[in-house]
Amino acid sequence: MSHKVIINCAVSGSIHVPSQTPYLSISPDQIAREAIDAAEAATVHLHARDPETGRPDMDLDLFREFCRKVHTESDAVICITTGGAPSMTPEERMTAVRALQPELASINMGSFNFGLFPMMARIQEYKFDWEKPYLEASKDLIFKNTFQV
Repeated sequence: MSHKVIINCAVSGSIHVPSQTPYLSISPDQIAREAIDAAEAATVHLHARDPETGRPDMDLDLFREFCRKVHTESDAVICITTGGAPSMTPEERMTAVRALQPELASINMGSFNFGLFPMMARIQEYKFDWEKPYLEASKDLIFKNTFQV
């Protein structure tokens, strides 16, 4: 019996903050390059980030920019996130999927607690003002996924 495997490479995600690693892709060019370089993966799971601060962002222009590059320069199936970031509303997290209608999109099954705050213990110095409050706020955060969206 043969087992088929699909590898989905998550290039930047929304959990990590730039202060954790200098290797986190944040600009559309960096995200596109990482996705293209991972072309051996069957799919690439893509999140957008503010190119100046690295903060998770659902800006449609950012998604358009890196999705166009990935589509043009690789054969990878593009999987756009519906996860966005735990602090975003379900409506915000659906922005790029609704507008761009990718071949594949992620799905989060149900609501759950999403605690990012334990990462704070490993960060000595923050690069951006948004990072510490973003992680700290997850002490009281429910990642909301309802039947309505």
